[in-house]
Amino acid sequence: MITIDGAMGEGGGQILRSSLALSLVTGKPFCMVNIRSRRKKVGLLGQHLAALKAAAEIGDARVQGGHIGSREVTFEPVKITPGEYAFATGTAGSAPLVLQTVLPALMTASAPARLVLEGGTHNQHSPPFDFLAKVFLPCIERMGPKIVCNLDRAGFYPAGGGRISVAIDPCQKLKGLYIPERGEIKKIVCTAMVSRLNPDIGHREIKVVRDSMNFPQECCEVIEIKNSPGPGNILVLEIVSENITEVITGFGKLGIPAEQVARTAVKALRQYLSAGVPVGIYLADQLLLPLVLAGEGSFRTLSPSRHTLTNIDVMKAFTETRIDCRPTQGAAWEISVNAMGETK
Repeated sequence: MITIDGAMGEGGGQILRSSLALSLVTGKPFCMVNIRSRRKKVGLLGQHLAALKAAAEIGDARVQGGHIGSREVTFEPVKITPGEYAFATGTAGSAPLVLQTVLPALMTASAPARLVLEGGTHNQHSPPFDFLAKVFLPCIERMGPKIVCNLDRAGFYPAGGGRISVAIDPCQKLKGLYIPERGEIKKIVCTAMVSRLNPDIGHREIKVVRDSMNFPQECCEVIEIKNSPGPGNILVLEIVSENITEVITGFGKLGIPAEQVARTAVKALRQYLSAGVPVGIYLADQLLLPLVLAGEGSFRTLSPSRHTLTNIDVMKAFTETRIDCRPTQGAAWEISVNAMGETK
């Protein structure tokens, strides 16, 4: 059995989610100790437990330590069973993170799967639905599986209550993915979404983006969300390029002016555009596991974050795939994945 130290590297919940995903796909059981031991609230929280329960149900796994506050978990998968599932994170726990935990197993399973995931769909410290649907899943589809993902209802922190429906048509073997260049930028779309708040918040955010980036009015839109259980605001900057789409977000927060939310997003947008790389830091982290499962692939990005480096260490514990990170030109880095013993 593989032992994973949950305190290694950045020490967050991604260590558990990546371990669950890899365990499901490889069939290798693991024991994780020191779960989130360096966080203010140690052990499993609600959204981590939701991912654990979802992985256990899909993999018919034997689990020890599956409760709130657990600092140690043992997970032994038996068999992947595709089909129809419904999972709820409770309140605003991230539904996209639960999906990313079980998706690797289901996208190469023996039959299609249908999922309904309830919880937070637009959370500050996890991929929001817009990133999932426009950035991450299109990359996964280039590797073979077909995935349809719909936002049935938005859920913002802290009320949550959102719902995502996902249909997964798997493939037998994932293809490698190579993204060396961004290509020509085709368009940039700016959307401010507001739920149960004054829509003027979105218009103020849009004004800052337009004044800062000289975007035309037709590229910008304020959307009032009517069916979300609670208040929330997100600013979404979508950069559609020839070879990839990137999404940069800014989250409204109590006490933070709308203008500051927009300025922070604009700063991140300028950093991405000036870097000249196709893959942003968050997508870089999330593409690693699919590439490892494919056994090949590469992309150009920025300097790997501590989150990414920790993720790499987890993957090395479960597989013998080679993962190389090297600086190339300027601020750009290349991350490449190859089956052990192969070079590209």
